[in-house]
Amino acid sequence: MKFGYFDEKQREYVITTPKTPVKWINYIGGLEFGGFIDQTGGALLCKGDPALNRITKYIPQLPASDFNGTTLYIRIKDGDAYELITPFYTPVLDDYTTYTCHVGLGYSTYRSEIKGIHTEVTVFVPLQGEQEIRSIKVTNKRSETIEMAIIPVVEYSHFEAMKQFNNADWVPQTMQSEVVEEDNGLKTIKQYAFMRKGTQENYFTSNCPIDSFETDRERFLGDYGYGSWKKPMSLQNDHLSNYEAKRGNNMAAALHVMGNVKANGTVTLITQLGQSDNFEKSLASIKKYRDENLVQQALEDVKKNWNSYLDNFQVITPDSSMNLLVNVFNARQCMVTKNWSRFLSLYQLGLGARGIGFRDTSQDLLGAVGIAPETTIDMMVKVLSTQRRDGSAMHQFFPSTMEATNGDSDEMEDRDHYYGDDHLWIGLTVCGYVKETGDVEFLKKVVPFYDKDREGCIIESGTILEHLKRSLAFTKQHVGAHGIPYLGFADWNDTVNLPKGAESSFNANLYGKLLLEMIALMEALEEQGTADHYRRDYREMKEVYHQHCWDGSWYLRYYDKDGNPLGSSKNDEGKIYTNAQSWSILSGFAEKDRAEKAMNSVNTYLATEHGIKLSYPGYDGYDPYKGGVSTYPPGAKENGGIFLHANPWVIIAETMLGHGDRAFDYYNRINPVNKNEEMDAFEVEPYVFPQNILGDEHPQFGLGRNSWLSGTASWMYQAATQYILGIRPDYEGLIIDPCIPKAWDGFHVTRKWRKATYAIEVKNPHHVSKGVATLEMDGVQYEHMLPNMSDGKLHKVLVIMG
Repeated sequence: MKFGYFDEKQREYVITTPKTPVKWINYIGGLEFGGFIDQTGGALLCKGDPALNRITKYIPQLPASDFNGTTLYIRIKDGDAYELITPFYTPVLDDYTTYTCHVGLGYSTYRSEIKGIHTEVTVFVPLQGEQEIRSIKVTNKRSETIEMAIIPVVEYSHFEAMKQFNNADWVPQTMQSEVVEEDNGLKTIKQYAFMRKGTQENYFTSNCPIDSFETDRERFLGDYGYGSWKKPMSLQNDHLSNYEAKRGNNMAAALHVMGNVKANGTVTLITQLGQSDNFEKSLASIKKYRDENLVQQALEDVKKNWNSYLDNFQVITPDSSMNLLVNVFNARQCMVTKNWSRFLSLYQLGLGARGIGFRDTSQDLLGAVGIAPETTIDMMVKVLSTQRRDGSAMHQFFPSTMEATNGDSDEMEDRDHYYGDDHLWIGLTVCGYVKETGDVEFLKKVVPFYDKDREGCIIESGTILEHLKRSLAFTKQHVGAHGIPYLGFADWNDTVNLPKGAESSFNANLYGKLLLEMIALMEALEEQGTADHYRRDYREMKEVYHQHCWDGSWYLRYYDKDGNPLGSSKNDEGKIYTNAQSWSILSGFAEKDRAEKAMNSVNTYLATEHGIKLSYPGYDGYDPYKGGVSTYPPGAKENGGIFLHANPWVIIAETMLGHGDRAFDYYNRINPVNKNEEMDAFEVEPYVFPQNILGDEHPQFGLGRNSWLSGTASWMYQAATQYILGIRPDYEGLIIDPCIPKAWDGFHVTRKWRKATYAIEVKNPHHVSKGVATLEMDGVQYEHMLPNMSDGKLHKVLVIMG
């Protein structure tokens, strides 16, 4: 069954029913102010940290038919009573004639017709805005004149989101609302926790006079709260109570009397839901966005801003699904994930347990670097500032306070209290940024290490380049009995938590990959001595890996503290892990014959029609020795599930071996655009990658979950643009090295890089997967790399494969 379609021209996904299998969302605004909005108009908004400054009360665990956070009622006089309609379907749940939700670039537009009332609502946050705007247009499609009122509604959360659930005494005693009357008859409803009065106040207002309002949930629902959101009793009264709540469950319902609306007549309303640290100063912005023309211009500015990012890389290939994904939806997901990390989604609830991940964000930034490198600088510095002096890293941090934690690694005494991979990822990010921009001065920027003295003062700082060097030094100094880097509490696979002394082949490969990147960087900086030093380190680790990690047909994944292998043919469960195979190629540690065997083993044991499984077979029973991986049933998440983040590494590895057909086959298996026709199994949004799909050892094989905020977005974008299409920035130029299906005749790419635009036409007359016979730009022949032009001009490139 289908639940919508892609509108390529508008760069939208159009949902055609409110009743999607699970909530489908879109992100508006950013961490400074914003959140997500679902396909039935419910919004979760925050300003800054969603755990410490949440605005709306949105609870993802509620039934999909319930009110959640925000909604809109349209009230029509019906004799002595009132008829209620909601254009968002929920919570009134009336049958609809038409319904669409257009998931756009930083906005969502809802169009519905219910009982002869057509409504269009566009929801967005202006650039650098402090408010969510809803532009509402209601048309009477009935044959007679109707008496209409429009009532937008928002329910507030306490700013400390978790306290909303665990302190039902203190929270309601602090929640207050008040109304500000303006000279022109307009009103603004303010809401705040008492201790934030005057310094952090939510506000709700519109551009039309408010006839009456309600700020207490129980009064709005009626009958001491036993009324329902489906039919609030207060809306059967001519007016709301105008009660300014001084405690309790605060909300804002603003009744706007629109008068008599003739057949085919239209009325409009603009609402704003925002937060201010100084209400008087915010009045200018509030007044600005009461103007319909300025609201429309602000919406166009949001679209223009997003399009400017997406236009940096545009492709035309023989595969329309790839075109959609690369040109619009994958690129946008990269930027959204860069903005939100794992902070706030339907699945990561933003209640304070998880902040910005060192590992996660380092990888997210890698995807964004090729789209909007200037937007990654601030976050790279923040990530680096949570690295310790010894080169290891804190696991996560909260950007509003820059407090960092060790994550789950502090929970078990017999495990290490650091993650063995975290500190290595940021080196890949920094190198990617310098390749994209040529900004070597960035490496000289001085950033503090996280360690503090007893007074909380910084002990030491170092250049960004020094931070990267310490990352490598820490791993080099922390190796186990086989000479392989220690696992730490965990590596990228958070759920395998072996006791101290365990070794990780993943950490060895990531270390090797970063060594390769640092060798290239040192050579670009003409620091040959340091490059030679890293070459020796690389050769040493490669030899150790070659000697101890080959299992016969694939590479093993771990050694425990007693020297027993995991991810080995000797194991009954968890015999083979995907990452040990793909990363052996990404690191360059695998020789050609072993690389081919390893990837063939992936194809034999781990490849399914819905993607590559993380391991096989699943662990069938909880084993506290192994840790979290065995808390899942076989086929779920890291226990043999299709953990999509690992799939692009397989794709990249296959392109490095020249296997274009297999690489693209794997790409298509998890391309969410291709899931649009099979949503009964997949269920989650077909316009973004989820984190995971249930594997074939699970009875619900093919079910997706945890969409939007996943490292899958960044790595799939890199896999597509830099390895399948092969347009890859380097320090001195733009590498052209495609690896495509043999059947393709070619493709076109427009790539903006370092202030120049490269219009690249690739022809494949001999139908090969890999190999460039000739490379020409503006009539001049080059070897395998285009020069850095940086001249603001368009350059035409012709590539002949062969």
